[in-house]
Amino acid sequence: MADDFYTPKATERLALLNVLGVDLSALDFRARAAIEALCDEVLVLREDADELRDALDEAVSLADNDALCPVFNRRAFEREIRREIALAARFRTPLSMIYIDLDHFKQVNDNLGHEAGDLVLCNIVEPISSAIRPRDLFGRMGGEEFLVFLSGADHELANTVAERIRAEIESLEVLYRNQKINVTASLGVAQWDGRSHLDELFHQADKALYQAKNRGRNQVASLTQSDSDSNDRPSHENHFELP
Repeated sequence: MADDFYTPKATERLALLNVLGVDLSALDFRARAAIEALCDEVLVLREDADELRDALDEAVSLADNDALCPVFNRRAFEREIRREIALAARFRTPLSMIYIDLDHFKQVNDNLGHEAGDLVLCNIVEPISSAIRPRDLFGRMGGEEFLVFLSGADHELANTVAERIRAEIESLEVLYRNQKINVTASLGVAQWDGRSHLDELFHQADKALYQAKNRGRNQVASLTQSDSDSNDRPSHENHFELP
């Protein structure tokens, strides 16, 4: 045991003994050896626990990420929104949602193939991310649909951010097999009124998006709560299962 007295392992063992209040010098050789062996087992278990914790963190990260793009998947996005809604309700802060849908994206897949379409979707992430704040939530709902959730943002700020996103996407140029691909997006903006269920906020943004597409695409549209109530249409199949 004396050979490793100054090794990192021995140092960790000594620190553990100090925490436990054990004085090895007061023990006979057999008891001391048993205590040291037990400490070594505890240290090994702690290392295993650290490795398991790292593996769990990695697994959670993988489970939260979209299968294609480096953003939240739908499940993780909904979970994070629940937290933001709860905080906003408690502190009475504004929240806004931006629903993003790439225009005529099916033509990219049909004309160039899904590999090209996937490349475009991955490249879309950067201009959207650059237009929002680090604290804002960004997720892919599926296909060519994305959502951005802005905490502390009122209707006016959300519209400004949405226009910034639209311009960033319009200026994006994706190179696929020596062919340049340009896309545009339509965006719908909605602000939470502090009372409605999140599902209603989603449908409000969905209707605003439909309005942007109806007006010619590649633009931003927004609806107030009253506008949303008076402009019903069959909404997307997507919806949030939230209280």
